[in-house]
Amino acid sequence: MPREERGDPRGPSRPTHATPPAHTERSEEPPIAENPSLRHLLDRVVLVEERVRRAVAARRQTDPNPDDAFRGLYLTDETVDRLLRTPHLPAAPDRTDAVRHADAEAQADTAEPPTSLRRLTTALGLTDLDVEILLIALLPDLDARFESFYGYLNDDVTRRRPSIGLALELCGLSPADASARARLGAGAPLLSGDLLLVEDPDRPFLGRALRVPDRVTAHLLGDDTPDPRVADLLTPARPVPGAGDAAPLARALAAEIHLAYLREDQGGAGPALAATALAGAGRPALALDLARLARDPAPADAVRTAVREARLTGAGLVCAPVDALDRDRERAALLRQLTDVPVPVVLVGRTPWDAAWSTRPPLLLRAPRVEPTARAALWQDAYGLDVPDGIDVPDLLAPFLLTPEQITRAARSAAQNTVLDGAGLRPEHVRRGARAQNSAGLDLLARRIEPAVGWDDLVLPPDTLTQLKELTARARHRDRVLGEWGMRPGGARGRGVVALFAGDSGTGKTMSAEVIAADLGLDLYTVDLSTVIDKYVGETEKNLERIFSEAAGVNGVLLFDEADAIFGKRSEVKDAHDRYANVESAYLLQRMESFDGLAVLATNLRANLDDAFTRRLDLVIDFPVPDPVQRLALWHRCLAPLLTGTDDLDLAFCADAFELAGGNIRSVAVTAAYLTAEAGSPLTMRQLIHAVQREYQKLGRLTLASEFGPYVDLLVS
Repeated sequence: MPREERGDPRGPSRPTHATPPAHTERSEEPPIAENPSLRHLLDRVVLVEERVRRAVAARRQTDPNPDDAFRGLYLTDETVDRLLRTPHLPAAPDRTDAVRHADAEAQADTAEPPTSLRRLTTALGLTDLDVEILLIALLPDLDARFESFYGYLNDDVTRRRPSIGLALELCGLSPADASARARLGAGAPLLSGDLLLVEDPDRPFLGRALRVPDRVTAHLLGDDTPDPRVADLLTPARPVPGAGDAAPLARALAAEIHLAYLREDQGGAGPALAATALAGAGRPALALDLARLARDPAPADAVRTAVREARLTGAGLVCAPVDALDRDRERAALLRQLTDVPVPVVLVGRTPWDAAWSTRPPLLLRAPRVEPTARAALWQDAYGLDVPDGIDVPDLLAPFLLTPEQITRAARSAAQNTVLDGAGLRPEHVRRGARAQNSAGLDLLARRIEPAVGWDDLVLPPDTLTQLKELTARARHRDRVLGEWGMRPGGARGRGVVALFAGDSGTGKTMSAEVIAADLGLDLYTVDLSTVIDKYVGETEKNLERIFSEAAGVNGVLLFDEADAIFGKRSEVKDAHDRYANVESAYLLQRMESFDGLAVLATNLRANLDDAFTRRLDLVIDFPVPDPVQRLALWHRCLAPLLTGTDDLDLAFCADAFELAGGNIRSVAVTAAYLTAEAGSPLTMRQLIHAVQREYQKLGRLTLASEFGPYVDLLVS
């Protein structure tokens, strides 16, 4: 009876049930018949449906107030009759519960692969009672009629999910059965595995509602789309050939050793090795991005959801990079949470393992870099098109330390660049795609220079040029020499290449570093000393550590200009200042040894560098002041844009008379260009002598008549 007919002051009632589905007979649609997981689930659910139907019918027969005037507030008798007449969910022909239960379980046991419900039952150690309770809670999500049934059985139309007391009743158990109640405690598999949620915590225990999370329902129905809560944190991790020998880790994971830590260097294949090992142990892999997790507003909740995702799919978690969490106590607590979960977890990071991260001892392994041949295969697989003849991808990628994921992205970036240029693949496309994988952190600490010069732009003595090319060869082949051949023993030594460029200002040190970067296809990062030097004790070391740490995520050439300012000699300790200065130098000695990148130290005062640095250097290259022949070449190169239309320039005299370094000659050329632009006529000898005079004044040198010879009259008085 509607409320308005009963005079109920609350007004008209809303419908208390959904329109029943139009089932007429058992469904034999191919999707259900061909899906063992869904078939098994529905066979089990229909047994629970029978229990609910019997409970509703029994409640109606024993209802002490069948003529209650307010019965319509809950459910009318006609509504209950109509719901009970609605046909069952699709199921097998009618048999007794015991026989049908045994038949459903027998089919589930022989299904290959195992059904979703059977696999969850085994993986989480669920009992038959656990499964029955899960299915009772699941029914309203499969058929809207059960919202009305549960409202009727709860004697409250607003409570449309089963309560704990009702679930126990439907299972034929006493609400005072301690062992049955324990299956719904906080540590029970259903709740600890996040398969079931107990709501209304303020109610008495038996009155609390049970609900199955949407993600669990979707999984049982065959949909394994990741939970939106962690969709941005989790990505499938695929095995990568050439990521290293994964067989030992695979054996360990198969033997129920569920915690491992892979320590990797820059360009390491830790996640790929972990995914390969999990595949060898018969498990898929889910990669959890710890850098994004650290920024999540509720990371602990995200970890629980990620673990449930792994349990639902039978996967292992590959968690990287650990370094993103090892920064403060709150984030370290997340590591402890990750290492104490009931799924295989492989952590990947660059920092040493800390015993405080876990109460369980992990399996400690080293993750190698991807071998050069495997890099080329990964790149080609991601690029997807034929590579033109003459483009050696392994050689172009050799200077870069890239992870498998970065190699894949680099290949796709190269493909996009070919479309942008409207041409076929060129070496620059390969290098540009690789450079695009650099992180941006180092840009805040150093000035990035995109190389725009090449070997032809250098004017240096033959031996200096030879040494520079030897330096590029070291950077290009370090993985083979230091990695495959093991030519640098010692665990503390990195695979970095460190060179010292020594020479007067303007002799080409910075330009040479730029040429090397261009030859390798890398960017050049010039360290700004103003961001490094700090008057407070210990801060300079911290700033340098930030630079080296950020450089570890960048494929580039790191240039320390005026290096003697921070790499100076240690001295005898006479006061506290000397002691801390020596600590700073000692730190740098250790840090340079473990550096994995390419670093160039440039100095005007080689004698000021500590001797211990020299031993750790791979090359020391001297840049002498150019001789007359080299100066003549520099004059021609620097003035090339201005030489058209003029024939009265005596560049041979300039090269012989003016002992200037290459940087000074370039400065003279720029000044002469401005003078020419102002005059609006071709460059003359007067303008060139004027520019030399200004450079001498800038350098604080005297303009001697003997030095300017026949052109002394052109000097500006």
